[in-house]
Amino acid sequence: MPDTTRPSLRRQLLLHLSGPLLVVLALGAAGGMFIARQVGYVVHDRWLLDSAMTLAAQVKVRDGHVSLALPAAAIEMLEWDRVDSIYWQASSARRGNLLSNAALPLPPRALEPNEPQYYDATVNGQQVRVVALEQAAPKGVDDTVRILVAETMQKRDMMAGTIFAQWAPLQTAVLVLAGAFIWLAVTRNLKKVDSIAASLGNYDADSLVPIADTERMPVEIEPLTAAINRLILKLSEEQALQKRFISNAAHQLRTPLATLQVQTQRVLRERDPVRHDEALGDVHRAVGRLHHVTEQLLTLMRSERQTSRHLRQLPVDLAALARQEVERWADAALLKEIDLGYEGPEEGVTIAGEPALLSELMGNLIDNAIRYGAAGGTVTLTLHDNPVWLAVDDDGPGIPEQERGLVLERFYRGSNSDVAGGCGLGLPIAFEIAARHGARLAIGTGPAGRGTRVVVAF
Repeated sequence: MPDTTRPSLRRQLLLHLSGPLLVVLALGAAGGMFIARQVGYVVHDRWLLDSAMTLAAQVKVRDGHVSLALPAAAIEMLEWDRVDSIYWQASSARRGNLLSNAALPLPPRALEPNEPQYYDATVNGQQVRVVALEQAAPKGVDDTVRILVAETMQKRDMMAGTIFAQWAPLQTAVLVLAGAFIWLAVTRNLKKVDSIAASLGNYDADSLVPIADTERMPVEIEPLTAAINRLILKLSEEQALQKRFISNAAHQLRTPLATLQVQTQRVLRERDPVRHDEALGDVHRAVGRLHHVTEQLLTLMRSERQTSRHLRQLPVDLAALARQEVERWADAALLKEIDLGYEGPEEGVTIAGEPALLSELMGNLIDNAIRYGAAGGTVTLTLHDNPVWLAVDDDGPGIPEQERGLVLERFYRGSNSDVAGGCGLGLPIAFEIAARHGARLAIGTGPAGRGTRVVVAF
């Protein structure tokens, strides 16, 4: 059975459509009752007016005065009705009451000549409908005649009830048909959503191919399928990057591991102390390369996990951090007789970021500059405030302009890179960390027109 506790698009559509439909039905019922009542009133009001005009036609002039004399048969015919009671009254302005069977209330407004006025009143405790008519007396008499004819409301109510009784089944039938059509339309159109859901249910997650035939889908569903296709494209790109990363990482780890295995076997075989020591030195270098690659991979993984949304935003003094990194890499620079220096403020260059990752960024840039810089050359870390940017300069062979975008990809090593021990992860790591801090990393030529300058602008 369907779970009624969860939101359902079909149920919401039906509720949103049935609500206004019921309101329309209620308005139609009220309108039908109003129309039925009005029809009943119009028909019987005309009958009242006809009676009043017939009665007014019987007013005569006798001895210079208006008078009204009706035979008993005429009065009986005027008052006869199987359902309602008929009341009437004839009067003149000069003589007062001429003839009547009841005292009827006067109209609420002044009468206009030959203009009938209808109004509701009470006679003998009963609700009645009254028509009032005033006209001039016959020629030769300066007087006006007022005719009032009233009728109780039973026939009017019966007619309104009869009309409404015939109107209600029609309205109900319209409601049922409209509800059925709405149900069929909603169900039929939602089947297209079900077909899309079925195609997604059978989707091959390994292929990561975008959903096809989106042009044939309804316009309302197109944004959803477009968003799904964009997600699939991102997943496909991420999967390709992960496969490439795993493949390159395996290759980079395989080389020092194979070298370590060979050199270890050599150490075990060598009996000559000199060659034994040389083999141990090769083992040490292989272990160092393996350690370097592993550290770089761990740093890259840590920088990727620290997205800008989840990055710890702590106040970091870049000046103090830069001086610490220069001191940390001083021994490595001395081994290659490189003059490693720092140019910038002693302190006070503060940004928000992750101190450990920013240290890795500077350390990787300095490490790269020392590794690929010229022996006996110069490496300088420069820090600038307002705006905040840092740069690492070396006087090595430099990076060709056409390769400056490629060296930011993992495990890529430039054509001018002939130094053993590099693994092609230093600049990509720095690029990832800079991006996580909203900074831009750019590669250019050193200040003296040679070497490499890497600038990180925050």
